[in-house]
Amino acid sequence: MKLTLTRIDGLQCPAGKRDMLVFDDEQRGLGIRVTASGGKTFVAQYSFHGQKRRIPLGSCRAVSLAKARDAVRAIMGDVARGIDPATERQKAAAETRRKAAEEAYTLATLLDDWQSLHLTTKRPRYAAEAVRALRNAFRSYLEMPATDLARAHVVKIVDALARRGQPAMAARTAAYGKAAFGWALKRGTVTVNPFVDLPLAPITRRDRVLTSDELAAIWLATENGGTFGGIVRMLILTGQRREEVAGMTWAELSDDLSTWTIPAARAKNGVTHIVPIAPTARELLGEIERSGELVFPGLRGAFGGWSKAKAAMDVRSGVTNWRLHDLRRTMATGLQGLGIRLEVTEQILNHIGGSRAGVVGIYQRHDFAQEKQSALEAWGAHVAEVVGERATSSNVVPL
Repeated sequence: MKLTLTRIDGLQCPAGKRDMLVFDDEQRGLGIRVTASGGKTFVAQYSFHGQKRRIPLGSCRAVSLAKARDAVRAIMGDVARGIDPATERQKAAAETRRKAAEEAYTLATLLDDWQSLHLTTKRPRYAAEAVRALRNAFRSYLEMPATDLARAHVVKIVDALARRGQPAMAARTAAYGKAAFGWALKRGTVTVNPFVDLPLAPITRRDRVLTSDELAAIWLATENGGTFGGIVRMLILTGQRREEVAGMTWAELSDDLSTWTIPAARAKNGVTHIVPIAPTARELLGEIERSGELVFPGLRGAFGGWSKAKAAMDVRSGVTNWRLHDLRRTMATGLQGLGIRLEVTEQILNHIGGSRAGVVGIYQRHDFAQEKQSALEAWGAHVAEVVGERATSSNVVPL
């Protein structure tokens, strides 16, 4: 039958049947499927390599007869050229689903999965720092599909860090990204790793050691310096890492404030570290009012605003071109000058390399508790001496 609007309206499924097919005499392959419930759908029917195929084109209410004929004409043309329209539609549908899945799998989702499914087996400090660094550096791209993060995006972010004078942070961020995308690549959630073989800016190893006069100036500049001042003084006296001191809790300190135990979860090398507290540092801790879990709290949780606080301190001290980590190197150098053995210094700094590496590290189990105590007391006395000398020359009350 030649299909017309009138004839289509009059089509009814015979009683007792679930559906029926009516084909158009004008356009080969065009048919209408009529169901017992009254539904009518245009279909395209053809044979491909001896197998019958049928493709629904839409409801007769939504698709006009003319458009249905055009659609079937195009389908039959594909068949004549050796293309199976049903297979092509399946491929297109799969591609649509794939793209939808990619768009739903954002960079933020990838980082969440990496953290919850993979980083739980890594050191907590590494896991927290890796995710924090990537989220902070790529915050403008977090809602972008992970597969859309291109090498150009990565280079832009990494170069920006290097231009701000943070080549080491740029390298670490690139390493974190390479690890995260490498993990996702193995799982099949991304197809490429844009962090592989990045051209990174060279890292100049710092060797800045503060002079005694500079160290004293910085100490005096921490007077009434609030939380940041307390952190800096504790960095000077203990030689520990910035984040370890900033995250110090009262629970990590012994009741008499004679020792500080940095748990493995907070130590950079994942090894529990016991730091003897020399008298000068003990006095500093004893003067702090306890207002929560943290010894050096910020306005909300851990202390923040490092750059601003450091810049203000530089103005007060007159010391420039130095970083907080230089205090750690300065103490290590100072201990050498005081005649402290290298292995004792490494124990204080919680270094695994050097004299504690390899076989020596495996069999050397002496904790050097007394040696560390004596060394830190000597260092505290040295700091007090150089501060006193500068304070006297500047008419400032020393510590």
